[in-house]
Amino acid sequence: MKTKLTLLLLLPTLGFSQGSLLDQLKKEVQKVVPVDLSILDGKLGTVDIAGGLKEALNKGIEKQVTKLTATDGFYKNDKVKILLPEELQNIDKTLRKLGMSSLANKGLLLLNRAAEDAVKESTPIFVDAVTNMSFTDAKNILMGNESAATTYLQTNTTTPLYAKFNPVIKSSFAKVGADKVWASIIKKYNNLPLVKKVNPDLTDYTTNKALEGVFKMIAVEEKNIRSDINARTSPLLQQVFALQDKK
Repeated sequence: MKTKLTLLLLLPTLGFSQGSLLDQLKKEVQKVVPVDLSILDGKLGTVDIAGGLKEALNKGIEKQVTKLTATDGFYKNDKVKILLPEELQNIDKTLRKLGMSSLANKGLLLLNRAAEDAVKESTPIFVDAVTNMSFTDAKNILMGNESAATTYLQTNTTTPLYAKFNPVIKSSFAKVGADKVWASIIKKYNNLPLVKKVNPDLTDYTTNKALEGVFKMIAVEEKNIRSDINARTSPLLQQVFALQDKK
């Protein structure tokens, strides 16, 4: 079936100037591969296939990533909530045992607030990645697995997103006092007897967890569009992902 879909996708790229020649080729292909090529007559060509994938990605970014920028977008979303790094989990447990749960809760909240601030900077980078998608990219995504579009974005945006997120998170920590809160928490813990001293890079950790959350939510929407016909809310999405359904 993948062979059929590959032939279907490649036909519009061959650039025939005469309709009769394209019709003849379609007939020859159908002799070998009995697949319905009538969808080509509906002008679903190279540009439209790429356009459909771009629309799907934009929908995922708009619908899911935007949620993460809201207050509690990370903190109250169990799929992406940023928890403490392993080396700080003992701190959290110790503080709670000592009756300092409010301090532990505040420290965790501020990590998530910083991520919510940082994700607001992601849109221009995603727009560039989506705009620059080639037909080959689109074809590979369409024929790929349920997270192929997300993987494309991850491959093409992780480095610039990290560079954008990291200073924002650092600034956010300072703005909301998270740097001071965590410095106080870590100092209190390190002053306890018989504990292993810790000094984690929370800016780097939170940046990476924010990126992880962004791509996780985009993947949620991609899977939805691929598997649920009702999520294909435009004629273009319906046409393009109908091809995927046939593979």
